Amino acid sequence: MLSPEQTAIIKATAPVVGAHARDITEHFYPLMFERYPEVKAFFNQAHQQQGTQRQALANALVAYATHIDQLEKLGDAVGLIAHKHCSLDIQPEHYPIVGECLMAAIGAVLGDAVTAEIADAWGAAYQQLADILIGVEEQLYQGNTQRRGGWRGERQFRITDRVQESDVITSFYLLPCEGETVIDFIPGQYVGVILTIDGQCVRRNYSLSDAPGKAGLRISIKREPGGQVSDFLHSQAQVGDTLTLTAPCGDFVLDTSPGAPQRPLFLVTGGVGITPAMSMLNSCVASGRPITFIHAAIDSRHQAFAEHVHTLAQQHDNLRTFTIHEKPLADDTPDATGFINAAILKDLLPADRNVDFYFLGPKPFMNAVNELANELQIAPSQLHYEFFGPAEILTPASASSASTSSVTTTSASGTEDAPA
Repeated sequence: MLSPEQTAIIKATAPVVGAHARDITEHFYPLMFERYPEVKAFFNQAHQQQGTQRQALANALVAYATHIDQLEKLGDAVGLIAHKHCSLDIQPEHYPIVGECLMAAIGAVLGDAVTAEIADAWGAAYQQLADILIGVEEQLYQGNTQRRGGWRGERQFRITDRVQESDVITSFYLLPCEGETVIDFIPGQYVGVILTIDGQCVRRNYSLSDAPGKAGLRISIKREPGGQVSDFLHSQAQVGDTLTLTAPCGDFVLDTSPGAPQRPLFLVTGGVGITPAMSMLNSCVASGRPITFIHAAIDSRHQAFAEHVHTLAQQHDNLRTFTIHEKPLADDTPDATGFINAAILKDLLPADRNVDFYFLGPKPFMNAVNELANELQIAPSQLHYEFFGPAEILTPASASSASTSSVTTTSASGTEDAPA
């Protein structure tokens, strides 16, 4: 626990640290990778090159310092970070490494402004956050071991089948090499995949794309141009090969607990953002709950799971589907062309807007859908989304160019842009 004096110092210096937060994180990552190269594998280097990981850490640093005396306001963020850490198999011994390098980066950027008292306060603040995260992560690790088929740490899986779902998305069916094959998780969660490519250990997270409680797991991955891991899996991973997985994590999930609200469910996805929605759909379509499944893709050749969703709609009267193609092919028959818009959603939503509204896709798509959901007055508490990648804040689609609100760019839930 921080002392009152240390809390006061953090509050007083938060604006200064915040003003230099990006500079601090720019210094922090190269320093940490130089001192401790073994931790580099835990970080998605594409995010490092794009700068998104550094901006995410800067935002988190400012948020934590700002709310140092109101940590309850960080509850959702702590849960999101803890799930991502568990998917990477982060352990308590990793935290001192980060703390050491973060404090060194603060000192290097702010110089003599960092007095001994300020350094002690920020060191204590970091340790407080580390202790919180370590505690939450231990609960998640223990919970994973208690599920049917659950495990802790790394587990070997064998590829038993691979299915081409679209021109760019392939599903991989995975069975544990040892132990229980029926695995429970919460619809919407993802697994960590650990590979060695060209002698380099890399980690990526991919959404589980089928319902829990089945033999093995399914992940469905978009082949990303220039994507190190997705290209490797599409071009080289074959039936019979083994993959190393961490246990399912993530809190962008469908609430299936007893007594959970059974409002009509809206699943709204763009591109490969469909993958966690397929897990949700497959897990609850037989429940009788009203479901509206809206999917946007470039055309039918880029639309994954189309035949499966169509079959489910024929078998279950409670499922209504709606497809949008930006550039339909000659033989395509989507329900709408172009981009998702207010008219489409308004026609499908009930008048009282009392729905559970889940959406996932590329950032431009999510910006557009978020803006539309707010415009159509869906309660914020009933909106559910997650970025796969460093956490970002959704900005109104109107703030971007017209082309960036297109639904054509595929979602990050099965691409290189995974939370790492």
